[in-house]
Amino acid sequence: MPHTAPRALAAQGGRPRWWTELPLIAVVYAAYSTGRLMARGDVSTAVDHGLAILHFERRLNIDFESPLNDVFTAHAAIGIPADFAYASLHYVATPAVLVWLWKRRKAADYRFLRTALLVSTIIGLVGFTLMPTCPPRLLEAGHGFVDTMAQYRSYGWWGGEASAPRGLGGLTNQYAAMPSLHVGWALWCGVALWRHGRSVWAMTAAVAYPLGIALVVMGTANHYFLDAAAGVAAMALGALLSRPVLRLADGLRARFRPARAAVATTASTAAATPAPTTAPTAAAVAGNGGAATNVSDKCETSARERERIPRQQSRGADRQRTDAAVVGDGGRGAGAGAGTGADRAAGADDGTTAAAGDGTAAAAR
Repeated sequence: MPHTAPRALAAQGGRPRWWTELPLIAVVYAAYSTGRLMARGDVSTAVDHGLAILHFERRLNIDFESPLNDVFTAHAAIGIPADFAYASLHYVATPAVLVWLWKRRKAADYRFLRTALLVSTIIGLVGFTLMPTCPPRLLEAGHGFVDTMAQYRSYGWWGGEASAPRGLGGLTNQYAAMPSLHVGWALWCGVALWRHGRSVWAMTAAVAYPLGIALVVMGTANHYFLDAAAGVAAMALGALLSRPVLRLADGLRARFRPARAAVATTASTAAATPAPTTAPTAAAVAGNGGAATNVSDKCETSARERERIPRQQSRGADRQRTDAAVVGDGGRGAGAGAGTGADRAAGADDGTTAAAGDGTAAAAR
């Protein structure tokens, strides 16, 4: 008989419902956006952090954002598409991959990647709070950077304040540069497509999208190279913490909903248990000398009687075969006796006839 799993327990390992996923993601993103605004900090501190990162990179010759920014500002055919990518793909590609995972992949894969994304976003928020950083485009002009978003703002919906629409620059934190979640989220999309994509296009996008976004954030002077590296580190840490977070969430869910799970388990067990047969009374069991066994709807016999029945039947069959053999032998004996008597009678008749014949012959003489 099929066993029906409890709904409460199945929901823990099953595919999450969309009406629970959307509020969860919306709440985390709202907390992330609010935290970005609250983590603005002191502008001078953010500038100091930005200059420290730039000087450190230049000492190591890893300030890749400087030559890239020169190319993006000198060629509009490169700078304008890069600005559109920076302003839009961050909010389009990530939700699209998340929905694709929810619809097409296994529930365990979706829960793991979704949790990794949320945890890495929270880690990024911690980084914005602890280390507000001025991006290269907001440094003084003497450092050699040009804000491509401001240079090409007539081509798009953004203004001179990051990628926010015109007039809404106050709703964004321009000093939340460390780590770069543009790069972190793009890497998350690449990992999801690489692990679970099946086509050549998915594999190509898995590699090209994170690399392209890394070039865009540096070429538009929105992030340093170390910001991009920190975004990769945040995503890796989020992936490492996702399984402990999932175990903690499952434990809390089981703790706060024990009664519902117990009721569901009891109902499922009752549905899976077959209906009991009619039990014999104690007197019948005692009278039969053992456990009663049903042999018909209303007739019961004991185990000992059931064992004796075949033996009695076999004995009766043997007795019938013996009687038949005896009857056959008796018939044959009677037939033989009858034959012998007839022969004797025939002999007697022959003797009488012979005697009579002899007497007649003597009288004639």
